[in-house]
Amino acid sequence: MKDERPKHPETGEPLETHRPSDAEKAARNRRNLFIALGLVAFAVLVFAVTVMRLSANISAGG
Repeated sequence: MKDERPKHPETGEPLETHRPSDAEKAARNRRNLFIALGLVAFAVLVFAVTVMRLSANISAGG
């Protein structure tokens, strides 16, 4: 059976690779979901503040 692991560019020795377990994959997916939700919430907050400030300036005659 041929070794399919990537090789070190200088020594040619096989590199050790980490294969995440199902629990690690689930934790990574959960973390990525919460990061995405946080970014969306921040974008919505910035948009809402911008709209409120623009509408306040328009109603003030600016």
